[in-house]
Amino acid sequence: MEIYISEDATIATLQHEFQEAYPYLKLECYRQPHSEGQACAMADKLPSATPIEDIRMIHNFGWLDIGHHRTAAAVEHDFFHKYGLSVQILRKSGDLWLQTTVTDNWTLGQMNEEGQLAEKNIFYYPGEPVE
Repeated sequence: MEIYISEDATIATLQHEFQEAYPYLKLECYRQPHSEGQACAMADKLPSATPIEDIRMIHNFGWLDIGHHRTAAAVEHDFFHKYGLSVQILRKSGDLWLQTTVTDNWTLGQMNEEGQLAEKNIFYYPGEPVE
């Protein structure tokens, strides 16, 4: 599974293609890069309508592997080092989107599955029968 990075795209284009592949994951772009296991500052988040051409430091175009076997850290690394885009992958947890800091070493397939399970997870009080 791959995603195409082009000069004509916007952040929203990348987000849409990524979320088609992984409905329980989300891709966000930021002004500043982050280290593996680190979170991005919300103040640095870029609007979805931002053209890729306006924010990239490296003006290459091409395909990026976002296969189920790749880790979040590896994909974020490739976005930055191949295309100059500082991205953070987020995982759905109930109604929240969590930056994947602690789970950077999980594969995209594993994180998407966890997001799906978290959405279906229903909390029961201790002693309450589970059906």
